[in-house]
Amino acid sequence: MAKNLMFVGTSSSAGKSLMATAFCRIFNNDSFKVMPFKSQNMALNSFITKDGKEMGRAQVVQAEAARVEPRVEMNPILLKPTSHMGSQVIIMGKVHSNKMAVDYYKMKPGLRKTVMNAYNALERECDLIIIEGAGSPAEINLKHDDFVNMGLAEMTDSPVILVADIDRGGVFASIYGTIMLLEQSERERIKGFIINKFRGDVELLKPGIQMIEEKVNKPCLGVVPFMDIRIDDEDSVTERFARKTAGQITISVIKLPYISNFTDFTPFEIMDDLRLQYIDRPSQLKGTDLIIIPGSKNTIEDMSFLIESGLDAAIKKTYDSGIPVIGICGGFQILGKSIKDQYNVESSISQIKGLGLLDVNTVMAQRKTTRQFTGKVIKSIAGLGIVENTCIKGYEIHMGETASSESEVIKSQEGAYDGASNKQGTVFGTYVHGFFDNDAVRYDIVNSLRAKKGLDAQDKSLDFLKVKEEQYDKLAENVKKSVDYDKIIKIMGE
Repeated sequence: MAKNLMFVGTSSSAGKSLMATAFCRIFNNDSFKVMPFKSQNMALNSFITKDGKEMGRAQVVQAEAARVEPRVEMNPILLKPTSHMGSQVIIMGKVHSNKMAVDYYKMKPGLRKTVMNAYNALERECDLIIIEGAGSPAEINLKHDDFVNMGLAEMTDSPVILVADIDRGGVFASIYGTIMLLEQSERERIKGFIINKFRGDVELLKPGIQMIEEKVNKPCLGVVPFMDIRIDDEDSVTERFARKTAGQITISVIKLPYISNFTDFTPFEIMDDLRLQYIDRPSQLKGTDLIIIPGSKNTIEDMSFLIESGLDAAIKKTYDSGIPVIGICGGFQILGKSIKDQYNVESSISQIKGLGLLDVNTVMAQRKTTRQFTGKVIKSIAGLGIVENTCIKGYEIHMGETASSESEVIKSQEGAYDGASNKQGTVFGTYVHGFFDNDAVRYDIVNSLRAKKGLDAQDKSLDFLKVKEEQYDKLAENVKKSVDYDKIIKIMGE
């Protein structure tokens, strides 16, 4: 049987996902075959596996760090919020239903077998399983039928490390409060804690560490410094929306209420002389060189947001001034003339007008399209500098089907069209997530924007996949030297 280790956090975004990712790479570097596992994810960032199944992005990142192929057993249950009270429930990579929260919790007892079957399938094929919890293990209102935090630790007989975020303050209170709210048997599974996102002199922290160790009777296993690591985030509890970057080229991503797969824009963050900003007010469009409308889990509600906020008029006005616009997935639908949801798949609103920047119309289907995409640009998108025959790889996740009378500009190897632009190539939409991961496309777009401003073109030397690998190695190196690695190995039972 594979050894295992579970990371839980004092709160969302404490760093449990990052620590899990780091240890996937650390142990893989030490010649172990590692698999990540998270029984239930609630996130709008997802990915499509080679066999066309949908899973949470966090476990894809961890699989990449572990150098293994992502598969849905790593994340058997995915919840994608469609409203403040409900989510689309995805089980083993396939849509099960849309459920209100109270109805989903009635389902939970029957899902324990699904969770353990997925875990056992991984266990048969690896040396180590790195498990990630969800939210906080001390959410005492959710402990009944828990299979995501300490309940999962018991089901898998896993030792647990608690991760606490010192950057937001109250780190000792959060460690103490989390542990003290657990049952005695659960506390015994907590083998120690890691303090994450530390800035400053660690010597000043040591008296506090000694006192909290005595109070909770658990060792501090490390103090990890604040790191600027550019890897994909799990969900919208992210620091990237407020991250400030600088550059002569500004790309504005519309921060939709139901924004999904904002990981599409990570590749821009690693480029020089480029400012990527997430905006939700019309005034923030001033000075932008490119507008991107991202994916959405509730396209009609997000279109309503654009109308109510005045962003719809601001986007059109900015486009009329000569600024190009790109839409990805739900953003592609928003660019069109209309969006219909006659079966109320995503929204209680059955129809809404889009921005009308592309002559396309979308109808929501009852069946979700999930597939990986390999193809090429079949017609140059002149206004964005994208040239004919450029190869494209990515993946599709969408409920809608979009009919176009515009120029269809992308075609898959199987002969399916995916993407349309206007004649000038200044408005472009596609269902392909990961579109900007393609280095040639990304550089073509940025250099066309630079040319409009009289700036020199950037050479196309930056390989995004190579940069990702470097980031995983950087993360692993920084974490390993900041923790008591030998003690963690002993916790896992050698």
